[in-house]
Amino acid sequence: MATPTPGEPFSEATGEAVQTAVMATRLVLAIAGAVRRHQQRKQQGEEVELPPTDQAVRETTGDIKSLIPSGISTALMREADWPQMAQQLMALRRAGVDLEQLLPRVGDIAVSVQEQVAANAERVARKGIGEWERALRETLPAGPVREAILSSQTWPNMAATMARLDEQGVDVRQILASAHDEGLGVDQTVARVLGAGSVPTASRDAKLSYGPLTTGLDIPKDLDLSNRYRALVQLAISPRENERYARWVREAMPGQEREADMLVNARQWPLVAALVAKMEGESRPVREHLARLMRDTSWEEGPVPQIGSRLVEAANDALRRPLGDGPGDSRVKVNTVAARAQSPSLDPTKVQAAKAAAPAEAGVVAHQQTGPVRRSGKTQ
Repeated sequence: MATPTPGEPFSEATGEAVQTAVMATRLVLAIAGAVRRHQQRKQQGEEVELPPTDQAVRETTGDIKSLIPSGISTALMREADWPQMAQQLMALRRAGVDLEQLLPRVGDIAVSVQEQVAANAERVARKGIGEWERALRETLPAGPVREAILSSQTWPNMAATMARLDEQGVDVRQILASAHDEGLGVDQTVARVLGAGSVPTASRDAKLSYGPLTTGLDIPKDLDLSNRYRALVQLAISPRENERYARWVREAMPGQEREADMLVNARQWPLVAALVAKMEGESRPVREHLARLMRDTSWEEGPVPQIGSRLVEAANDALRRPLGDGPGDSRVKVNTVAARAQSPSLDPTKVQAAKAAAPAEAGVVAHQQTGPVRRSGKTQ
């Protein structure tokens, strides 16, 4: 492809489209690399050392030229960080990923981006990293790919790339959805090579959380509530968002700072934060819901050591009930057996057994049943 000549609008637009396609290619490969590193850290405790740069360039140049469209591959190999990209490609191959399968699909994504840019001259405002954290949550399901992206040291660079692509009129969410499928393939391939199996079993925290706290939420099967930072990453809650949600709780409970901190420090707080994030994404009045914690203080009743757990239950109830409901309508009783049967997090092999165990009641939704107000200090 000829180098665009300044002053020639068509050539400039074509060159811009190619460069944007290169950015998209780098983004997809960065996601694949992050997934590989995440899987290796999880299974081996450390990342595998990258191959020498000159060897990586020599062994991957032919693949790039033959498996990615020529205009894009040529521009890609002219990039200053091409040697590092070659190292990442070699690392993927050594981890068991078939580049002859991966690279053509990446090329298809790049061509789609190139066409979008060529067809769309309208520029949109640049969005910050926070916007792309939200885009990830809305676009990608919870799981190894989303966790690998948000926990990767290269995440800020990925977010900046997404912002630049967005400026060019590219549908970044569509790229993320496509890259997610490739990331899953990388995760499963690396897991098989490491002997870890391709499908994680549900963790104890995931199993114990199925029910009222997870209704409507996307919960990873390997949820780990013992590690607050990891749990928030798994649920795609950034530190900045977590701080904001904690501040909203404290503002909703004036004069009850100690109790507000007990809620925020409770083991299951990340699940409450995930519900808050979902409601915020839907433009629902989260703080008005949280204000109910001071209008219905039945969570104060019972043993002091369990107040954090009662506050988690009260906050979940306050967030889920319609604002028109009064205090007397509070606290639904949840049939946890039926809830597990409906939960998207439940192992599919156990769904039928759970449904069979759930009692049938005419006219009542399986996931929750209306019951009297809970006033005891007992926790679920």
